[in-house]
Amino acid sequence: MTILCATHFSDAAQRAATAAAELARKWDEPLFLVHVLPGDLARAFGKTLRDTATSALLDEVRRLEKLGARVSHQLLTGEPAEELTRFAEEKGAGLVVTAGPTSASPFLGVGGTVDRLATALPVPLLVVREVEPFEAWVKGTRPLTVMLGVDRSLPFEAARDWLRGLRRYGPVEVVAGRIYWPHEEYQRMGLAHPLAYQDVTPELRRSLEQEVRSLVAPLEAQGQPSVRLRLEPGVGRIADHLVALAAEEKVDLLVVGTHQRRALGKLWSVSHHALRLARMSVASVPVTVSARGAEAPIPPLRSVLVATDFSDAANRAIPYAFSLLPNGGTVYVVTVDEAPQVAEPELRQRLHQLLPRDADAQGRKVQVEVLAGSDVATALLKAAQRLNADVLCLGTHGRSGLKKTVMGSVAKEVMSRADRPVLVVRPPEG
Repeated sequence: MTILCATHFSDAAQRAATAAAELARKWDEPLFLVHVLPGDLARAFGKTLRDTATSALLDEVRRLEKLGARVSHQLLTGEPAEELTRFAEEKGAGLVVTAGPTSASPFLGVGGTVDRLATALPVPLLVVREVEPFEAWVKGTRPLTVMLGVDRSLPFEAARDWLRGLRRYGPVEVVAGRIYWPHEEYQRMGLAHPLAYQDVTPELRRSLEQEVRSLVAPLEAQGQPSVRLRLEPGVGRIADHLVALAAEEKVDLLVVGTHQRRALGKLWSVSHHALRLARMSVASVPVTVSARGAEAPIPPLRSVLVATDFSDAANRAIPYAFSLLPNGGTVYVVTVDEAPQVAEPELRQRLHQLLPRDADAQGRKVQVEVLAGSDVATALLKAAQRLNADVLCLGTHGRSGLKKTVMGSVAKEVMSRADRPVLVVRPPEG
């Protein structure tokens, strides 16, 4: 994985280059040091400017080589972000390192080179503000402390997978930072909202902690410190709260995923504002670098939610739900009482009667629940969020797809709206 470091020879750029060289040495990877001359300046000053820039590049290369890195240099001409992106793709770079925008930059670098790189690069961008933490980590004198911005999204998974790779090279203490708006989470999980608008109930707190712990589970590895959770309510721009939380934790590096939004999309982009506002180093990881194929972690299944309306077709899904957890876990067996006509204890008893004989074998736990709601699919989806079910399991009627019967239409809607895997169990033909 070639590392590319962009420099404009400032003190901040030298610190970024030092960090890049330290990482290249630790990872035993080549480093490209690149400077881009804007086209108008190159045309105006010609050979004199190119010679001066080349000389400065060579001086910096010699300095970095003394750190033990294998360094090459390249002088490019054109629009900096475009040329750096093109060169990174040409060389197969796996990481681009640069200094952050300075406080003197207009609007803290909005629309500047770093901003444009973050929306164009197909690989992670590491913006270095302090080099000492990287030097200490490479020397093994202390772990690198990192805050990972957490939510349920593809960019988060990309950031988590990149951080998982970073942990292979040395001890990394990870704080999982989750900023949430309580009102939105009560609605998402179908929980009763307290009277005070911003109050956080113990049930909501437990559900969110369970969800975050599940999301960061792939980071847990033998020999590495356990991931610590920080969940904080916040109203307004998430990036402001996340950066403040990272500063409070005094982390060395803030890692965020990015959709690489452009134009007005940047208004709500966490990565865009984190790169601008954070005082610590920031790694912005595009969704395109999510682990795939052999590199993708095998997700552990710890919980399954299976729903029934007590029809034969729906009940068929219940044994399949238990089969998904051969090594233990929790199976939530639920039904939705759309128009309460039967007492809840009776419905719970009927659910218990549907459980397989060996339901609690292999360390499995079983929990039955009666959900309320006129919209069955919505009630199931909210329960899956609240219970942090890894998989939803549903039975369906019909011999030619998801027929418009009760569980059939519910399964179809759940599949179209769910943010987690859905197993649909169909009856055999004939």
